[in-house]
This record gives sequence, C-alpha cells and structure tokens, in this order.
Amino acid sequence: MSQRYVVVVKADCPTCQLIAPVLEALAPRETVALWTQDDPAFPAVPGVQHDVTLKASFDLGVEIVPALIAFSGQEEVARCEGWERAAWQSILEDPTLGAELPALRPGCASLSVTPPHSERLRAERLAARRVTLGQEEDIQEALFDRGWSDGLPVVPPTPERVARMLEGTSRDPAEVLGDVPPNLVPVTVEKVAINAVLAGCKPEYLPVVLAAVEAALLPPFCMHGLLATTYFSGPMVVVCGPLAKAIGMNSQGNALGQGNRANATIGRALQLVIRNVGGGRPQGVDRATLGNPGKYTFCFAEDGDPKWSNLNEDAGLARNANSVTLFAADGVQGIVDQKARTPEPLCRSFAEALKVVSHPKMVQAADAFLVVSPEHARVFHDAGWSKEAVIKTLRDYLTRPGQELVRGAGGMEEGLPPALAERSFEKFREGGLRLVRAGGEAGMFSAVIGGWGASGTIGSSPVTHEIRL
Repeated sequence: MSQRYVVVVKADCPTCQLIAPVLEALAPRETVALWTQDDPAFPAVPGVQHDVTLKASFDLGVEIVPALIAFSGQEEVARCEGWERAAWQSILEDPTLGAELPALRPGCASLSVTPPHSERLRAERLAARRVTLGQEEDIQEALFDRGWSDGLPVVPPTPERVARMLEGTSRDPAEVLGDVPPNLVPVTVEKVAINAVLAGCKPEYLPVVLAAVEAALLPPFCMHGLLATTYFSGPMVVVCGPLAKAIGMNSQGNALGQGNRANATIGRALQLVIRNVGGGRPQGVDRATLGNPGKYTFCFAEDGDPKWSNLNEDAGLARNANSVTLFAADGVQGIVDQKARTPEPLCRSFAEALKVVSHPKMVQAADAFLVVSPEHARVFHDAGWSKEAVIKTLRDYLTRPGQELVRGAGGMEEGLPPALAERSFEKFREGGLRLVRAGGEAGMFSAVIGGWGASGTIGSSPVTHEIRL
C-alpha cells in the first residue's frame, strides 16, 4: 500500500522558515498534505491548508513543529518532529531532500499544545452532555438547585476545568470503571473527573479518586448495601504509598481533620460520584438514621512506619506500591492513655475502647480500624512489638465469656441469645481489626474507627486497590 504524508508547520517558527525550500519541493506531491497553524500564506506554495481551529494538529498529536508524519492506509508508520535531515530523507525516501540545509535543528511547540488552545481542544473532546445556565442564574445556586452538591459549595465543572483534570491521568476518558449504585449507572473516567472538579480536586489527585471509585465498586465492599443501610457508616479512604506524599496528603498532625486539600477533596469526590452518577442521596436510597460528618469526606494518608508493615504489605502488595484502602466507617472515637509505657497496659486501654464498637455486647458484627498515633506506636517499638503482636494481644484481651454478652447481662436487653452463655467470643472476626499509623508526633492519643454493623461476609469488607496513574 502506498504511503501518504502530512507536514505541519507554523510561520512563527525559525526552523519551519528554515525548511521553506523543502516545503516548496514537497508541495507538488499528491501524497503530501501541508498544514499551517498560524499564517495561511506560509509556506507560499499552492495547496496549503490552514489549521485555523488547530483540530487537525490536535488529532494528529503534534507536539513540535515542523512535524512530518507518514501513514500507510490509516496507520501511522513514521514520525519526525523538528528538522532532522536524515530522518526526513528516510521517511520521504528522498536522499537529496534538504541537502543544502543543516543536518539538525530543533523545532517549536505546536500551537495545539499551548494554552489556551490545548484546554479548548481537550474540552471539545469531552463526551458529557453540556448544561447551559441562564444568563441571570447564580452559578452556585444553580448547582445547588440541580442537586449536584453535597450541601457545600462546589467548583463549577466547566469543560476547560474537566479537560485540565483529565491531564492528571493517562487513562482513556471513555474507560468505564463499573456501575455505580444504587442506580447502577456506568461511570467513565471522564464522569469521575467531572465530580473531582466539583469536589475541588487538583489534577494530580485524579488517579487516587479513580482508584477509590474502583475500590468502592468491588463486590466485597458492598457499596449499595452501605449506602442503603440505616446505620451511620460511609466510605473511608486511606491512601498508602509514596504518591500520598507527592500530592501533599496529610498523614500527620490533624490527619483526620480539616485543612488539607487533598484529604478533603479526594474523599468528597468519591461521595459526589455516588450521589451524582449513581443517584445515592440522603432520604432517598441513602437511608441513614443519623449518618456521620465523615459522609462529606473521610480520607487521610497512612504515616509510613519503618518498623511495621503498611497497608500495602497487609494486602499482599509491595511496600512502595500506591494504593487506597476503603472501609465502611463510622465516626472517630478517641482513646486517651498518657500513662502506659509498656505494651500490655496500652493494649488494655485500646481493648476497652474497642469493646464499645457498635455496642459493648455485640461481637463479630462490625470491623474496626485502630489509628495508632506515633507516641503510642513508640511504646510498642521500644518493646520490639510488631503490628501482628499488637493485634494478637488485642484479640486475646477482646475475647469475652458469653455470660457477659447475652441478653439481660449488665442490665441490657441487647445481647446474644441466652443459649450462647457458655461459649467465649472474640469481639472481631478474623481480619476484622486493622491497625494504621497516623497523626502528630505530640500527644498520646489514638482513635477507634468503628465499621458498619454488617461487616465481613454478610456485608462490607475493607478492600485495598492499587492506584493506576
């Protein structure tokens, strides 16, 4: 099959001006199409096409001009951007082409990759339906009125902002990540990017948001059930790996609180996807009796501890991988122990706090995360205790006789059937208690984050999902 060629140039480029004799030699060839980006009179030869919208350059992926691209049928077979005499001669099969010119000259940036053209061109490729607001409409009020907000102001997702957001990932905007409950609507990378804009994310956060959405759609996480339950819980996102630091996430002081853009907006973007794509809204399918403030956003980074395995390793990934761990979480319950200097008494304090997850007499109904602060972690490190040793000790301390847990015990009607009084029970199922280190260096305070009362095999299990850039 015979080849055809496309040459893209612009007048405002010294190298393009330099190769004007080459362009004049190519103009008469029927197999060569000449495109100029800025000046329709350059080069001064017949048949030049003016890429006035820059769409042709954008569709061809031209980054540097002059650009020479060879096609066999519809398939690109060769490309040279800038002037490299030997390459142009080889691609065009003309050993004398440009013989009088220098062997090599760098080109200039294509107009199609420079602002504001690049944003406009990327925006034109978006597949999402455009919504036009009235001239007199207040933008924020219009977004509230259309139900696109979680109750707080959002960033208007203009096409340019969405296109800029998509620069944060190499993934195809049309890629479908799965079906978002409750309405089981397919969600694309582009749709996630729109909600990431609404949430206030930076483009570099998008891979984390995408991974969080994918994790939420995994069957073990049971997003539909979590959404529909009357319980308190919503998705909590814990980010592990070097990417968390690279995008500025907070794993230290006030890690579970406000003030960090990445922490705040990544978790919010996930919730907005569930709301705006899947249709999961309070007093609709979201049937929470009370809910919790973390349903706006609940996201933080793990503070890497060289003496303990991290969440990556706990899930079978490489230590330096980048991942998100999702957990069906309630609010934060603080633990104060400023006296313990050895592991056993500190574990006793932790165990007493963990007993009350869901209810002091409920066992293996809910999972939990124990967020260990650096000062408390130091107590274990000084004694040479691994994370596994801490968990084992906590499980031992949290194993209780049935007579303390049955209905009526302690004057509480809540509890296990009386027939189970002679058995012993662990508070959490196997793997139902997770440890993660986070928080500031000062303060002997840790935290329990209880889980949905339908954790594990009958409901939601924590899931760890690797982040794709």
